[in-house]
Amino acid sequence: MPIVYDKQKRVFKLDTNKSSYAFHVTESKNLLHLYYGGYIPETDITHMLRIPEDAPFVPSTHDGMGPHSFDCAAIEFSTSGVADFREPCFQVMDKYGMSACECYYKSHNIYKGKPKLKGLPATYGTEDEVETLEVYCADPNNGMEIVLMYSVFPQCDVITRSARVCNKGKDPIELRRLLSTCVDLDRMDYDMITLHGTWARERHVERLPLRFGKQSVDSNRGSTSHALNNFIALCDHTATEDFGEAYGFSLVYSGSFLAMAEVNQYEKTRVVMGINPYDFSWHLEIGEEFQAPEVIMTYSGEGIGQMSRNLHDIMRNNLIRGKWKDLRRPILINNWEATYFNFDTEKLLDIAREAKKAGIEMLVMDDGWFGHRNDDRSSLGDWFVNEDKIKGGLKYLVDEVNKIGLKFGIWFEPEMISPDSELYKEHPDWCIHIPGRPRTLVRSQLVIDFSREDVRDYIYGRIKDILSSANIEYVKWDMNRQLSEVGNEVLPPERQREIWHRYVLGVYDMQERLLTDFPDLLLENCAGGGSRFDAGMLYYSPQIWTSDDTDAIERLKIQYGTSLCYPCSCFGAHVSDSPNHCVGRITPFETRGHVAMSGTFGYELDVTRISDDDKWNIRKQIEEFNKYNPLVRTGDYYRIGDPFANDRFDAWEFVAKDKSEALLEYVQVLKEPSVFLHRVKLKGLMKGAYYRHEQTGKVYSAELLMNSGFDIPSLWGDFRSYIAHFVKV
Repeated sequence: MPIVYDKQKRVFKLDTNKSSYAFHVTESKNLLHLYYGGYIPETDITHMLRIPEDAPFVPSTHDGMGPHSFDCAAIEFSTSGVADFREPCFQVMDKYGMSACECYYKSHNIYKGKPKLKGLPATYGTEDEVETLEVYCADPNNGMEIVLMYSVFPQCDVITRSARVCNKGKDPIELRRLLSTCVDLDRMDYDMITLHGTWARERHVERLPLRFGKQSVDSNRGSTSHALNNFIALCDHTATEDFGEAYGFSLVYSGSFLAMAEVNQYEKTRVVMGINPYDFSWHLEIGEEFQAPEVIMTYSGEGIGQMSRNLHDIMRNNLIRGKWKDLRRPILINNWEATYFNFDTEKLLDIAREAKKAGIEMLVMDDGWFGHRNDDRSSLGDWFVNEDKIKGGLKYLVDEVNKIGLKFGIWFEPEMISPDSELYKEHPDWCIHIPGRPRTLVRSQLVIDFSREDVRDYIYGRIKDILSSANIEYVKWDMNRQLSEVGNEVLPPERQREIWHRYVLGVYDMQERLLTDFPDLLLENCAGGGSRFDAGMLYYSPQIWTSDDTDAIERLKIQYGTSLCYPCSCFGAHVSDSPNHCVGRITPFETRGHVAMSGTFGYELDVTRISDDDKWNIRKQIEEFNKYNPLVRTGDYYRIGDPFANDRFDAWEFVAKDKSEALLEYVQVLKEPSVFLHRVKLKGLMKGAYYRHEQTGKVYSAELLMNSGFDIPSLWGDFRSYIAHFVKV
C-alpha cells in the first residue's frame, strides 16, 4: 500500500518504490513531520521527533503540544502567530485584525486515484498509478477548515502536495497566505540548487550551501519570470549527478511564487513553496474556499540525475495530457527570425514551398498578421486579419500552404492589449490598472485583465473565430510583459489583491477552453522566450518555447539548467540563422541541428535564402530527428558534461527505458591544442549487456562504455558536434 496509517502510533507513512515520507498526529492533535528520505518499512518511528530529554532542556516547550516546542518541532503545516517563528504556510486576518491561526487534526481519508484541483493544473493518474491521502484539520478559534492533500506516485518516486481552506466560521475572513507544502528536514548540511537568468539567458544553474536564516527564490511579477524559476533542489554537499541524496520541488503554477529554505537555530531546514504572499490576499465569505496549487516533490538517493529523471517521468506521464502527449511533434518552420514583421502572403508561400522540399512539415506565421501591426507598438487585442498583408485572407493562405503539403500554425498574444488598438479605444478599462494612476507601458503594451470573465469571453471569442476560419493546427501562445499597477474597476476593495491569482486562473481557463474546443490543436506556450517555463504550463501545452536565444552554444547552458526539472520532450528548440540573431555567434549547421534535436526540433530562418548545402543539411537533420526522436522523447536523460563547469565540451545521453539503445550527443565548445582524444563515460546502460556502435559496427560491453568510456573522434575547430548511437545486441 503506498499510503498507510498506523492507528496505534498515529503515524501516516507514504511510500514510493524508493522513498518514504512520514508524519505523526500528537496527543494534542498537532501534525509533526517525522521523515522524508530513502524507503523504510517501519511505521514505529515516532522517535524521529527527537524530543530533548537531557537538561538543560529547551525552555520554550508548550503545554498544548506536550513535550514539544513550536519553535523547534518539525511542523507538518506551519501556521502564523502561535510561537513557531519560522516561515508559515498559513495566515489569515480576522475581523478583529488578528492573524494567529492553528492547524489541528480532525480526520482523514485514503483512496485510490487523485481528484482534480478546481481551476488549477495538477498531476493526474489512474487508480493503479496513484493513491491519495486527505487530512482534514481545523482551527477551532476562527472556524477555518484546512485540508492537506498528499498523492503518491510509487513508480515515479514522486509525492505531490497541496492545501485547501474553507471558511466555516461565523464571519468573513481574509486569507493572507496559503503555501502548498512545508517539509521540515532534520539537517542543514545541504546545497540549494536554483535556476536564474534573464531574457535570452534563462534557467542558468546556481548551487550554494545553505546558511542559517532564509534563502529563497521568488517572483512578484504575476508570472514565473525569466529571473527565477519555481523549482528548487536540496542535495548533499558532495552530491553529484550519480551519487548522493537530492530532493526536488516543482510548483505546478504559473504566477507569482515563493520557494524558500530556512535553517533555524537548531540546524534544521524547513522548505516551503507556493503562491507568493507578496501583495496577496483572498476574501473568504462564510462557506467559501480557496485551493492552493500543487507541489511535485521527489527524493533521490542516487544523485541529482535521478532526481531529474523522476521529475521528467511524472511530467511526461502524469502532467502533460492530450493528443500530443506521446506523439512526435511536427517539424515546423517559424517565420519570425526569417522576416520579423516584414512579410505577406507571397513571402510565406515562398518559405512554405522551400520548406516542403527540405522535408519540413509545418509553417508557423508569427507576430504581425493582425490589426495594423507592422512593429511591436500597436494592434494587440485587434485579432482581425490584416488583409493588406495576408492578401486573399487567412483561409486562402492556409489552404495554399496545405496544398503545398504543409500544416499551418499561428501566433497569438492573447494576454496583452496595445493602447494603439481599436479594442483599447473602445475599452480602456479592460487592461490591468489602478484608476487615477499612470499606466506603465512595457514593449508599448499593457496587460489585458484576464481576472474578468467578460474580457476573457471576448478575447476567446475572437481567437475561436480565427481558429475556426481555417485549418489551423498549432498555436504559439506568447506573453511579452509582466504585471504592474495591479488593480481594476470591477472588484470591491477587499478583493483587489485577489487579481494576481485570479489573473492566472483566467489564463488557465482560456487555455482549457482552447483545448476543449480544439482537442487536436498543438499548443506551445511562450513568454518572451522562456519566462513562463513551469509545470503549470505543461498541463496545457506539451511544449514550451525554451528561450528566444537559439544560439546552439548558449542553448547548452539553457537546456542543461532546464533539464534539472523539465523533460527534454517539452523543450521548444529550433535551428536558426548563423550568425545568430541574439549573440552574433557563427556555428556549424550540424551543431545547431544536434542541439535542437534534443528538444521538439524545428527551424527559425529564411529557408529561401540559405545555401544549397544548408538545404541538404536540413534534409539530413530531419532524417536524424525522425530516427532518434522516439528515444529523445521517451528515454531517460543523463547529463554527462557540465557547460557551467568548463568551456571545453558538453555531452548528454538518452537511454531507452528498456536499455535497448542509447544516443550520446557531444559538443566541442572550444578546441584545445594538443588534445587529440576525448573519452566520455556513458551512463544508464544494462550491466552485462553488449552494445553495437551503429556508425562503426564495433561492439562494446556496457561496463567498458560506462567505466572506461567511448572515444570521441578528433573534431577540428570550435563548436563542433558528434553523435553516437548504440544498440544492445
